Amino acid sequence: MPAPGIYSDAMIEGLVEAGAIRIPEPLAPGQVQPASLDLRLGRRCWRMRASFLPGHGGDVASRIRDYALHEIDLTQGAVLETGCVYVAEILESVRLPEGLAASANPKSSTGRLDVFTRVITDGAAAFDVVAAGYDGPIFAEISPRTFPVLVRQGSRLSQLRFRSGQPRIDDVALKALHQRERLVDRDSALIQDGVVLSVDLSGFGGTSLVGYRGKRHTGLIDVDRVGAYRVEDYWEPISLHDRRELVLDPDEFYILASKEAVHVPPDHAAEMVPFDAMMGEFRVHYAGFFDPGFGHAAAGGAGARAVLEVRSRDVPFILEDGQVVGRLIYERMAGPPKRLYGAGLASNYQAQGLKLSKHFRS
Repeated sequence: MPAPGIYSDAMIEGLVEAGAIRIPEPLAPGQVQPASLDLRLGRRCWRMRASFLPGHGGDVASRIRDYALHEIDLTQGAVLETGCVYVAEILESVRLPEGLAASANPKSSTGRLDVFTRVITDGAAAFDVVAAGYDGPIFAEISPRTFPVLVRQGSRLSQLRFRSGQPRIDDVALKALHQRERLVDRDSALIQDGVVLSVDLSGFGGTSLVGYRGKRHTGLIDVDRVGAYRVEDYWEPISLHDRRELVLDPDEFYILASKEAVHVPPDHAAEMVPFDAMMGEFRVHYAGFFDPGFGHAAAGGAGARAVLEVRSRDVPFILEDGQVVGRLIYERMAGPPKRLYGAGLASNYQAQGLKLSKHFRS
């Protein structure tokens, strides 16, 4: 096994060549990212009665047989409705060597559409975790929350990151890395079990615009179409004037952005981790992977805001400008990526500010 760390694009391609990642058809262009692999939906999808985990000794196929309402063929495309739970086959399967594990997250564009998706494997007691040495199929649970979406075989909603050992760096190493690489655009970065991020409600681009709220009862969104939809048909802009605070309504979905511009050095990857629920009744950021080179000057970044996908839980909650909303953990790469995020890749969010998903016209 290589040194502890996150696998780079070259190493992921090596896993494909060695059969540790099994693909029934060739990789799609851009499917391998600098530190992750996009997962493609397979041919079959099932509308489920409820979400589930198979648990130790259980398998996903048995749960599908027990709790599926009907099967959906994705070869010609299918609409997934809001408020429903679906489980879909993933084209890729894995046969991981001992000592190599993986974790999953929604792709950035998936999270910004408020499509709740997470990976399930046989025997799993937790979502989005592929145990070291796992040999078997992968499935995706999908639940659109705000917009109905059109998906098809080959659509990419989730991504997988491979890691060996314990690559996460502690706060002492993180402070040293910030002094050397400037991880956020402020000298006095708050580092406490990761780099702390806050929300920006002061306005973007010299305007009072601070974010967007998803509209209800909209048309559907084809997840594979880029720049195809008008912002005003799906989003309500949010502007603040005197008081820099926003009341989050329960069951509403918001796109906001961090006050800090984030930088991920080429030899590290980062992930936004769930915020402590004791600090507020809201959830931030479904899509938490930040590839090497995100916000990096050499890849055209010069710092990039973290876009925050925000949903209040059960009660209205007042969010204030500068309020802490999340933290970034950094992990060492096990090998250098061939290409950085934003450097010659279809990187839609390099140098971003407040930005909706790639599906909407700028």
